[in-house]
Amino acid sequence: MAKAPVLTPQALDFPRWYQDLITKAELADNGPVRGTMVIRPYGYGLWERMQAEMDARIKATGTQNAYFPLLIPQSYLTREADHVEGFAPELAVVTHGGGKEIEEPAVVRPTSETIINDYFSKWVQSYRDLPLLINQWANVVRWELRPRLFLRTSEFLWQEGHTAHATYEEARDFAAHIHRRVYEDFMVNVLAMDVVPGRKTAKERFAGAVNTLTLEGMMGDGKALQMATSHELGQNFAKAFDTRYLSREGRQELVWQTSWGSTTRMIGALVMMHGDDDGLRVPPRLAQIQAVVLAIKGDEPVLAKVRELGDRLGAAGVRVRVDDRTDIPFGRRAVDWELKGVPVRIEIGPRDLENGTAMLARRIPGSTSRASGTGGGKEPVPLDALPELLPGILEEDQALLLRQSRERREARTAEVSTIEEAVEAATAGGWARIPWSVLGEEGEAKLADHAVTVRCLVAEDGSVPDDGDAPGNVAVVARAY
Repeated sequence: MAKAPVLTPQALDFPRWYQDLITKAELADNGPVRGTMVIRPYGYGLWERMQAEMDARIKATGTQNAYFPLLIPQSYLTREADHVEGFAPELAVVTHGGGKEIEEPAVVRPTSETIINDYFSKWVQSYRDLPLLINQWANVVRWELRPRLFLRTSEFLWQEGHTAHATYEEARDFAAHIHRRVYEDFMVNVLAMDVVPGRKTAKERFAGAVNTLTLEGMMGDGKALQMATSHELGQNFAKAFDTRYLSREGRQELVWQTSWGSTTRMIGALVMMHGDDDGLRVPPRLAQIQAVVLAIKGDEPVLAKVRELGDRLGAAGVRVRVDDRTDIPFGRRAVDWELKGVPVRIEIGPRDLENGTAMLARRIPGSTSRASGTGGGKEPVPLDALPELLPGILEEDQALLLRQSRERREARTAEVSTIEEAVEAATAGGWARIPWSVLGEEGEAKLADHAVTVRCLVAEDGSVPDDGDAPGNVAVVARAY
């Protein structure tokens, strides 16, 4: 009898595969309240690495981290009409505290534009206080009716940046800088994710913004996922909270603002974009464990060599874990590390020790190679060569993941000229590109009847358009998570 697969195959049931992998790779569990989640240590380690990489990029812009309260007076949200209307269905509201009804209900933070603007209005007095660049790492609550771990949960972790500037141009340029130099750079160069940068349509933009920039990624099943957004808020919140500054010319002026955010949804994207039927495939630049050195048996010489090699790899700059748990069967441990997507396994047993070699298993090309019959798999490598070889191998595999994600998007994106063709491409498990002049807002509404949305607008050359209605704009449409 054939052995049952560890995971439901992607081709058989992609959502079930996703849920299996989240559970068996020990990334997260469902929380006790519907829509919440417990992020397990391996999953949280991925988030910590994401935090570190993005935090460095955010700070390089001159932005500083701060923290604002979780509870926001409900009246704050009503000050900006579009904002409260956009978030009203998702709000969690606290009405009692200390056993008594509180004087004013408080909203559990769905986002922090309102409370941060209340303080910006106190902190900004003159042009000398600008630009004011603030970011916070926090949790938010948006009540979710159809939860799915990491992708849509009622509570999730994120970073949210909020800035105030003296001019429209400064705010516009800063939002664009965050979009490309923080988010896109991180996703392409660390997450190895091919993403499409673009501009949201008026229907899809953030509540209260005048423009929203987005990065869209294609998942393994052809659906789109919004990865991060950067918003130009114009002066909408400045008017609502009277955030003014004294200009060099001695006039009281309203500030121009941005906000921008990315979330633990990126862990879900990591699973769905790079995962395969054997588990996760974690990009080496992101991986908290880039290589695991496994002792096949508990012989003392083997254990000593495994630990020595771990030290040497660590000294060479590789993030390494030594697995000397020989009381657990080797096969079980190997499958566990494969599920977790550690880029490289180095396996050492008594025979390897005699030969002065180790068995090198590369996770990233491994599964695809078995399907295509090329490259990957396992190969013996001289033990002494590993500290020098491994950094180059990790970089090769990083580049391979990015190339595979780009090839998938290009192969599954159709150029179409009618709404019917766009719907057909999206419902068949791909993306479509259609001229915005053909689609327009009326066509966008027709797409919605088929659960298809405009993910973003791009210029003819693939750049981000300065205007949503610029001639030559192309709409990228898909079904999405």
